[in-house]
Amino acid sequence: YNDPELKALIQQVVERLVAASERPDLKYRVTVLNSPAINAFALPDGSLYVTRGLLSLANDTSELSSVLAHEMAHVIARHATIREDQVKQAVLVSRVISDVVNDPDLGALAMQKSRRTLASFSRGQELEADAIGVGIAARAGFDPYGASRFLTDMGRFGDLKSAAFSGSSSTTPDMDFLSSHPATPERISIAIANARQYANGAPQGDGERDRNAYFSAIDGMVYGDDPKEGFVRGRKFFHPKLGFTFTAPEGFSLENTSQAVLGATQSGREALRLDAVRVAPDQSLAQYLSSG
Repeated sequence: YNDPELKALIQQVVERLVAASERPDLKYRVTVLNSPAINAFALPDGSLYVTRGLLSLANDTSELSSVLAHEMAHVIARHATIREDQVKQAVLVSRVISDVVNDPDLGALAMQKSRRTLASFSRGQELEADAIGVGIAARAGFDPYGASRFLTDMGRFGDLKSAAFSGSSSTTPDMDFLSSHPATPERISIAIANARQYANGAPQGDGERDRNAYFSAIDGMVYGDDPKEGFVRGRKFFHPKLGFTFTAPEGFSLENTSQAVLGATQSGREALRLDAVRVAPDQSLAQYLSSG
């Protein structure tokens, strides 16, 4: 998403965070993704990605800094590399049991157990990244309570999405950050406890929030669906570029994702999906539909 003023603000925040981090020698490159989904992630090489959907949910620079510092913490702690090694080990154990012991069921059981271990391992990584991130943001001069505020807002937004889509996660595939970073009460309370360490126990931090500067930077940013990819208004979906529109049946809520337009009723018993496929020139539409 091309917005020089917005990118300049993010880059400025990143530079402050890097200088205050445990690895000031690391280099980071920030990319703003043109997506309404709430997401942020980092690659081991220091590439940081944040969506405009996430930027629209944040209320000030301290909340933005908490997300960026959290993702930087994953890079500093080498979480991606460690997790990759754990996955390789889990697959190896499963193969050995299946092949050597010649018991596929036992191998599958071992893999299941490994997945549970990996899930708790991932949760531990997230909490560690939270703690490291709050420390980085606080040392950089940002309000350490930015993380707990952002998590609270993210939880409220998740509740709003669940209410609109009957709580069915299958209808909201773009909510990657929320699904991998659940804003549970426990996680929020841990974030508050982390912040208190840097606020001398005070319930409010005296670090920078700079709400006005942040709002100025995101002023004019596209919100929600990009019209170039179509957009939803109530039960109607419009795609100006492709020149078509459709209206969902009564009682449906719609969501436009990068893969398809999805819809569901409040009960979750009915759903719809609109996407596009390439059909071979020698295949009729009837043949394609009947092919499954």
